[in-house]
Amino acid sequence: MNALAPIGVIAHYNLLERLDPAGPGELYRARDTRHGRTVAIRWLPADYTDAGMSGAALVERARSLIPFSHPNVTTIFDAGTQDGRAYLVFEFLKGQSLRAEMGGRPVNVRRAVELAVQIADAIADAHAAGYVHGGLSPDSIVITAKGHAKIPAFELASRGGFEPGADDARLRDYDSPEEARGQRADDRSDIYSVGAVLYEMLTTRRPSHRGAAAPSASNRHVIRDLDEVVLKAVAPNPDLRYQSSATFAAELRAVAAILDVRGGAGDEEAAPEPESTHVGRIVLTAIVILAAVAAIVWWFLT
Repeated sequence: MNALAPIGVIAHYNLLERLDPAGPGELYRARDTRHGRTVAIRWLPADYTDAGMSGAALVERARSLIPFSHPNVTTIFDAGTQDGRAYLVFEFLKGQSLRAEMGGRPVNVRRAVELAVQIADAIADAHAAGYVHGGLSPDSIVITAKGHAKIPAFELASRGGFEPGADDARLRDYDSPEEARGQRADDRSDIYSVGAVLYEMLTTRRPSHRGAAAPSASNRHVIRDLDEVVLKAVAPNPDLRYQSSATFAAELRAVAAILDVRGGAGDEEAAPEPESTHVGRIVLTAIVILAAVAAIVWWFLT
């Protein structure tokens, strides 16, 4: 089988296919000719800046992330410049966006909590390493072929997430209220974004910045314990939210344990009875009635 001809070359990476960028610059599936692996490359515009950071500064920051490892964060392999443009190289993921998995419907409650735990864990490790994400949304989170959530490492490198623009406006819809007001994002801003993503998984809607209704108001399968956790995560006032993503993840695990003890996610509809079972119950009822009548007749006759 012949290898796919490259459509371009960046450093020692053969560009094989252009992908939907879901963010600034161009995104490619590529072949790393040094290590013999498939990677993804984001090639940023020559004049790209983010949060006051130049392309060169972004490259240095991205390189500092190469040792950072978490099973729910895409791994950055390399970063550099070519033709005056910065590029970042990270693992290529087979899967789909969380938005695609949601499909416009509420996600199974237990599954939604499981994914939120994975995302919150990843954010907790990023915060511990000194990074604020700032770009979380169902469009930027990838669900791998094995069903695991992966958050993009690019926003960790740029710290400020995606710059607002026509092509990526949806990615900014999950900003916290303070970010929407132009204030600086901190760890609690990321916690809001994770909570907002979970809220939408449960209800198909984003929470209001002025204060959200309990998810159970529109999804009867959401238990009260989960309502409390989600509403605290998306509190408009950051001081009233969880103050650490690790605590948020721990609370979500506690809810998952409650769901498991109850024997499921609570959103499985009762299966209809087989027709044979229904008929059998009618026959049994008739036999019981006839037996009762026969007993009464025998009592009068005797």
